[in-house]
This record gives sequence, C-alpha cells and structure tokens, in this order.
Amino acid sequence: MLQIPYIRDNKEDVLERLETKNFKNIQFIDQLIDLDNQRKQIQASLDRVLAEQNLLAKQIAGLMKEGDKTKANEAKTHVSQLKDGSKQLENQIAQTERDLQELLVQIPNLPHHTVPKGTHAEHNEVVFEVQNIPTLNPNALPHWELTQKYDIIDFELGVKITGAGFPVYKGKGSKLQRALINFFLDQAADAGYTEYQPPLLVNEASGFGTGQLPDKESQMYHVGLDDFYLIPTAEVPITNLFRDTIVKEHQLPIKSTAYTPCFRREAGSYGKDVRGLNRLHQFDKVEIVQIAHPEQSYELLEQMKDYVAGLLQKLELPYRVLRLCGGDMSFASALTYDLEVWSAAQKRWLEVSSVSNFESFQANRLKCRYKSDVDGKNQLVHTLNGSALALPRIVASLLENNQTEQGIRIPKILVPYTGFEFIN
Repeated sequence: MLQIPYIRDNKEDVLERLETKNFKNIQFIDQLIDLDNQRKQIQASLDRVLAEQNLLAKQIAGLMKEGDKTKANEAKTHVSQLKDGSKQLENQIAQTERDLQELLVQIPNLPHHTVPKGTHAEHNEVVFEVQNIPTLNPNALPHWELTQKYDIIDFELGVKITGAGFPVYKGKGSKLQRALINFFLDQAADAGYTEYQPPLLVNEASGFGTGQLPDKESQMYHVGLDDFYLIPTAEVPITNLFRDTIVKEHQLPIKSTAYTPCFRREAGSYGKDVRGLNRLHQFDKVEIVQIAHPEQSYELLEQMKDYVAGLLQKLELPYRVLRLCGGDMSFASALTYDLEVWSAAQKRWLEVSSVSNFESFQANRLKCRYKSDVDGKNQLVHTLNGSALALPRIVASLLENNQTEQGIRIPKILVPYTGFEFIN
C-alpha cells in the first residue's frame, strides 16, 4: 500500500508511474489528496475543541474552588456541548479515514523506473535468452502424451476425484515430484534460506498483507464457513510471518523458503495453452522470500533472479529471462522478472518463476519495519519473493526435452534424488 505523504509530495511522478502500470482510475489520486485535506481540517477543528475543553475544565475547577457555582455550571454546560461537537468530529474523522483506506487499497504499487511500458505479455523485455534451443524429432510427444505413455501422471483420475486441473501423480511421476521438491529445498538451504512449513490456509489479514486481497478474490479458493483462503503461493504465509514485527537492521536480509501445494482457481482458463501441466488448480512450488533493507533490495532482486536461473542451468533446461512490462505486472510488484523454460514438443516458452521486488508496498500493509542501528528509528522494510521453482511446467519441459528412445532421461543433478536415470 502506498503512503499518503509520498503521493502528496510526488503527485506528478505517481501519476506518470501509474500510467506505466496502465492504472485506469487516475482520479483516485486527486480524491485521495482531497480526502486527506479534509481529514487534516477536521483534525484541526477537533484539536481546537479539545483544547477548549481542557481549558474550561481547569476554569471549572477554579470556579468551584472560589464557590462560584453559577459560572461553573455555565462552563459545564458549554463543556457538554463541546463534547457533543468533538464526538461528531471524531466520527467524521473515522469516516474520512475509512474512505481514504478504501481508495488506498485500490491503488497498485508504483513500478520501478526500469519497467517497460506495455499492456500485454508481448511487450515484456527479454533480458537474457540461452542460445542452444533443443530440437526434437518429428515424432516427439507433448508431455500430456508422455505421461500417459509411461503411466506417471493420470489427468482423468484427477477429474474423477476432484475435477480438471487436479492431476494424480503416480510411480516415477510421484518420485520425480518429490525429487524436485527436495532438490529445490536443499539448494535454498545451501543459499542461506531458512526453511519453514507454514499453514496452507490463511485468514483475510494475511491475504491483505501481501496484496492478494482485495485484488485477487476470484483467483483464490475461499473456505466460507471459517473465512479462510487456500494459499495461492507460499509467499502469503511466509511473508506474513513478519506481519506486525520490528526487526533489527543488522538482521537484514532475512531469507526464508518453504515448499507448499498451491491452489488457484484460474477462472476462465481454457484451450490448448492450459492443457496437461501447463496450468493447474493445485500444484507444488518451492518459494523464496527476503525481508530486506530498502538500500539493498534491488541488488538482492538481481541475486534472486540469478539464483533461479542457476537452478534451471543445473536442470539442463534452456531458459530466458523477461522484465515484465507495466501491464503484465502484479498489483503489488514494483519490478518483476519472469523466467521461462523452452518446451521443445510444444515449441513455446513456459513461465516457471516470477521474481519480484515489492519495495515497501507489502511492508506498509503488514506493518513490517526495521529499527535503525544508527538512530533507533523504525522504517519500513522491502519485501521480495520468487518461485524457486514451480513444478508443473518444470516437469513438462523435463519430460518433453529429455525424451529419447530409451525413455525420458533424468538430469544428472536429480539422479541422486530420484534413484533412477530414466523413466521407461
């Protein structure tokens, strides 16, 4: 969530950057500033009334001491009137603050100055792409046929049990999933991330803290009886570990990781581009999160992006890195890199990771701050997160890119985790 003083002091810059993000309700900015002016005016009136109340209270005590009950009673009547007035002013302030909050939560984070302008994915900027893209023989199969051929994932069984988008992994398919999860967690531990096992359901406050609510209700599964949400990513519970906390400056950055299943409704997703593992309602992912000093967050973002790229290199997968344009970024992000792997059988790029810097946007909602080691003042931290990695499209690319006459070859780095070199 943006801060009102920053919006007021940097209005033109805010408007320009919101335009990069294709934010349509630009009028919210003027409305916000007007409401804030009203709040200040009401607060000034309230302060004057309260000051007069305090002054009269002292006068009443003096009058009572002097025995002048008539004037004391007149003053008490006036105090009673002032109290009624102050109550009205307090109600006005409360309503104005509610109106301010309602506007603020609808304004997205400001994009970093390096974010390219654009409205759709085709406007994203390619910042790196591997040179050696594999080509397969004409009889190569897409992963949804390979999973059936080797009996490792059953999509129809998942439909019977739950519905479309909930596959059942079996045999070596299950072992490959487990191998990838353990590999990603081990790599994160080696990189200094502390592992957590968080809840898979969160409350509304947690969803609000990371910006999923009130922006993405339609994409989340809601447990209505208890008013909980199934997590769309481990980013939500892990980042909320630090909600309403003040950390010490020398503790930064704080690096956390977790494996969780993730749940997304993905409403309106149909067609060949979502076939098989390309888009699921339930999938596994390892997430990395950093709570960072504002002066270090963009350096850490580059490190996180390179870390995820390193995982793809170890898995021997061709990949590219995109800097997302304003129109393709999330509500809360200031700068996002997407990492995509090449699907040789589908002949297209598949997103497997988003690595983002939210600056202080989430931290302001979370009330997550650090105490300066120099002056002891509390300041908002910056939050960052990234998929490291999401499994479905990793598995799809591994299956498609590594199909041979002997079966599907397992990358060398994974063999100690799977216990086998081929799926056949």
